[in-house]
Amino acid sequence: MSWQPNRVITNDCISALRSMPPQTVDLIFADPPYNLQLQNVLHRPDMTKVNAVTDSWDQFSSFADYDEFTHSWLSACKRVLKPTGSMWVIGSYHNIFRVGKIMQDLGYWILNDVLWIKTNPMPNFRGVRFTNAHETLIWASSGQGSRYTFNHRAMKDLNAGKQMRSDWWILPLAKGTERVRDKNGKRAHSTQKPEALLYRVILACSNPGDLVLDPFFGSGTTGVVAKLLHRNWIGIEREEKYVRLAQARIDAVTPGRFEKTSFDVRNKKKTAPRIPFSALLESGHLKPGQILYFRKDKQLKATIKPDSRLITVDGFEGSIHSAGVHLMNGAPCNGWEHWYLYERGRMVPLDDFRKRYRIETTNPNSQTV
Repeated sequence: MSWQPNRVITNDCISALRSMPPQTVDLIFADPPYNLQLQNVLHRPDMTKVNAVTDSWDQFSSFADYDEFTHSWLSACKRVLKPTGSMWVIGSYHNIFRVGKIMQDLGYWILNDVLWIKTNPMPNFRGVRFTNAHETLIWASSGQGSRYTFNHRAMKDLNAGKQMRSDWWILPLAKGTERVRDKNGKRAHSTQKPEALLYRVILACSNPGDLVLDPFFGSGTTGVVAKLLHRNWIGIEREEKYVRLAQARIDAVTPGRFEKTSFDVRNKKKTAPRIPFSALLESGHLKPGQILYFRKDKQLKATIKPDSRLITVDGFEGSIHSAGVHLMNGAPCNGWEHWYLYERGRMVPLDDFRKRYRIETTNPNSQTV
């Protein structure tokens, strides 16, 4: 089986994943069967039939049968996921709690549960339950302590400059030209997800050139958005009718011209070369004996020691980060952002000195003030 990127594999996901090289995928988005357990035909109050999910791929004989299937595909996904990758699984109350438990049993580390809030959900016609107005997404890394991609700044920018929350208000249905329809004009896939949902997931947790995998490819939304954002992708789908629809849909996508500066949304601070604090001392940008002020507070200060450690007024010695943690009573602290130097009548953040050093070492002819 060929595992070249940017193609749909026609096979069941477990068999396909087991034949894939290990630790090759950066991001997985999975929209597995929900096991809705519908026993009867649903009708509206006017007795019209509800077009619910009754496909054979959503039918399981028991919870045990569904759990065995879930354990198998999640295990296969974990094998192909890079240690630095992450995984998203979407579901409803019918299955998501079972999926989450199995993920934890397999060693995935849950980072967030995200609620996709539907603005116009289907009502509960019988009036015996609350209207189901959301679906749940589980976001997990490959294991506790694992590194993973999260473009926090990009998500903040998408949310008008505020940190994005875990409740996502996105239209519940793929509509208009986005909706995939058959030759009779009827919806071709019963659980097609909106592109806006995948746009947010893929932009948040991958970078251009990364490989995105969807083991339940369906109508191909993951491939559409991955191509649009210049990510590589692989889709696995066992139903040939969906494979044809997905491929045609993806072929119709024309992404914008790729320029790394345009499509790379990573935080520039995180991708910049690492600069040790000691380099600022050795280069003369800072001097031993100078006083640093914590959060511009002249009462909270520390002296720079020749070995690049700080000694605070209460006698604590440590790095710029650990000294900050000490002053914040154990809370996390990025020393570059919290320590200031009094220079020419104003408080200058320590990070400005690091920026000057970077500029000078990158362009020795530059002048900084």
